[in-house]
Amino acid sequence: MTEQAPAPVVRHVDARHRYEILLAGERVGLTAYRDRDRQRVFVHTEVDAAHSGQGLAGILVRAALTDVRASGRRIVAVCPYVARYLKRHGEFADITDPVTPAVFQWLNGVLGR
Repeated sequence: MTEQAPAPVVRHVDARHRYEILLAGERVGLTAYRDRDRQRVFVHTEVDAAHSGQGLAGILVRAALTDVRASGRRIVAVCPYVARYLKRHGEFADITDPVTPAVFQWLNGVLGR
C-alpha cells in the first residue's frame, strides 16, 4: 500500500501579516502582505527549497487571493510571484489594483526602508 502525501493546508496568520502553507503541520511556505486601507498589498512569497516544484506556491496564492475576495479587500501585487499568478489567472482582475509609486512610498514607510 502506498502512502499518499499529506494534503497542503493554508492558514491566515493575521498577526504576522501572512498566509502560510503547511504539510503535515509543518510550515513550508508563506506569502506576506501589508494592509493599506481596503487593499491587501502582497510583498513576498516563498516556498522552502525542499518543496519547490510541487505547485505549493500556486495553491498558497490562490487561497490567499480567494480570502482577499471574501474579505471585500482589493489586491496589489508588489510580489513578483503574485503578479505573475494574477497575469495567468484573470478571475482576480476585478479586485486587482495597480502597483503605483504611492504604494511603494507607503510600503517603504511601513517596512521601515
